[in-house]
Amino acid sequence: MAHEQIFSALADPTRRRLLEALREDSRSVGSLVEALGVSQPTVSKHLKVLREAGLITMRAEGQRRYYALEPAAFVELHGWLQPYLPPVPAPAVVPDPFHDSAVVSQDATHQATVAAAQLGRTVGRGLEQVTGRAQDFLERLPKPKFGRKR
Repeated sequence: MAHEQIFSALADPTRRRLLEALREDSRSVGSLVEALGVSQPTVSKHLKVLREAGLITMRAEGQRRYYALEPAAFVELHGWLQPYLPPVPAPAVVPDPFHDSAVVSQDATHQATVAAAQLGRTVGRGLEQVTGRAQDFLERLPKPKFGRKR
């Protein structure tokens, strides 16, 4: 899987909103159009980019297409990002008085969730800045002139 393609796909805020809408369960294109409030062609275009990056999958049921997150892509991306992340403290283990096993505290789980959300926002902002700079650079390049010389 090409990480460049994944980061490029994640750089667009509409695509990140689509991924957020797919976090809970698979959804049809119509459902995603309604949830995001954008046109069907726009949603389809962004779904194609996400699918080509390997971040989502599609299954057909009759005339409908259902999209879902591809967990393996996110696991691989997490593995690639792991060396760049600060170490996460071990979750606090609390004895469970009703069972023989221990239970991970909800506070540690919450802290890990908050850290993951912060990382996602940071990566998203960084990607937006990089793509914005690239767009500015491309706009400043001289435009080639085509046609006959006089």
